[in-house]
Amino acid sequence: MSSNPITPITTESAPSPVGPYNQAILVSDWLYCSGQIALDPSNGLMVGEGNVENETRQVLQNLLAVLKAAGAEPSQVIKTTIYLVDLNDFGKVNTIYAEVFGKGISPARACVQVAALPKGGLVEIDCVAWLG
Repeated sequence: MSSNPITPITTESAPSPVGPYNQAILVSDWLYCSGQIALDPSNGLMVGEGNVENETRQVLQNLLAVLKAAGAEPSQVIKTTIYLVDLNDFGKVNTIYAEVFGKGISPARACVQVAALPKGGLVEIDCVAWLG
């Protein structure tokens, strides 16, 4: 009998999930990262005080910590989804996003406006990476 091909990825360098899910799941060479919001992993509190740029930096820091825990680099991310409470923040978020994912081959991406995010966040980002 084969072992379970699904491996949860966790790290203390990113916030603990606020619900019944994992920070990421590794299946074969595919890494599926849950959405990250601007929680400080050290205390579980929101960062940014309503400033979308500060929130975006924390979101990306959290996402990069999960990628690192799985042995992945930003260059291995093939798809991201950005969720914004206000699509007017797109330009601000995009500028900061490009600092992480704007080098080399940028991942495919979707960006959508949502009615609300957990903990009153303004931005959430998830991703899929290929570790092969």
